[in-house]
Amino acid sequence: MDATNLVMVFFTVVSQMAVGAFLVLGVVQLFLSRGRSPETVERVVRPILYVIGPVLVLGLIVSMLHMHDVTNAFHVITNWQSSWLSREIIFGCLFAGAGFLFAILEWFQKGPALLRHLIAAAAALFGVCLVVAQAGIYYSLVAIPAWHSWAVPFQFGATTLLLGCLSVAAALMITTWIRLRGVRKAERLEAVRAEDAEVAAEMDARAKPPKGGAIRARIAEINAPATEDEWKLMATVTQGTALVGAVVAMALFVSYPLFIGQLSQGNAAAVAAAGVLSGPLLWWRLALTALSVILLGFFVYQTAGQATLEKSRVLVTFVLISFVLALAGEFLGRFLHYLAMIKAGLP
Repeated sequence: MDATNLVMVFFTVVSQMAVGAFLVLGVVQLFLSRGRSPETVERVVRPILYVIGPVLVLGLIVSMLHMHDVTNAFHVITNWQSSWLSREIIFGCLFAGAGFLFAILEWFQKGPALLRHLIAAAAALFGVCLVVAQAGIYYSLVAIPAWHSWAVPFQFGATTLLLGCLSVAAALMITTWIRLRGVRKAERLEAVRAEDAEVAAEMDARAKPPKGGAIRARIAEINAPATEDEWKLMATVTQGTALVGAVVAMALFVSYPLFIGQLSQGNAAAVAAAGVLSGPLLWWRLALTALSVILLGFFVYQTAGQATLEKSRVLVTFVLISFVLALAGEFLGRFLHYLAMIKAGLP
């Protein structure tokens, strides 16, 4: 596999994860908004929003590398009426732009809520169009049997939903860990103050006023200790994303034997692609996916329904391990996607 395809492995997986996270965030926000205060909802969903933008920007920057000359992007988008690649670039930029605009407005609480919601809806629509365009690029290549197949849009959509669910759960658990760490640090400082008045006075004398103004204050607000009600909501969201993620991962696991079996009944190029897909990398891919299903469907789901805020470390660990396993599995799956690029009529 050449460097161009390696770049696209990274870009497609990361951009689909960003789209999935944005879509799941929207569903979560709608679910939590019913009968709850805006402040409580904000405390739960806001940390998720701020992990999406950097991920997508990183993917977009990497995607430009396969053009060798970044200025080629401006020539590519002129063919949007007939080219799926042009549409991918256009919708990728629109998704990133709308997503960042929404994030900025949410961060500083600027503009009416209706405007922010409309921008978020536009970003979600652009994101879906981006994934559709990515699938269209490969599905439109009729001469490559492994790409001109139902498996491409199915796998791209499944990656979007699976990694979207898990990135949201991971963002919630990392936020939980940061907030708990702040609480424990504050408790240790209070213990020191109570035991030694001289040390406390010295600590106060050395304390410096925080720099960064509004941004630093906003970060401190986001990382402030969670209440029990906030934790229950975070655990409920984690439980729901784990269930959806487990179902999607199981569907991906089942899709590979069906896909390979279909290819093995086709022409010479399809049979050759089936042989490539049936190699050792497939077993690693399936093993990672199976482990994700087990962790999500049992450990994360069960633990999220029982864990308390003070004893949330086990849940945090399970979620992060599940996320890493699923992400590695999706990278391997996309690597296999490019390895199966065997054109009919070519050896």
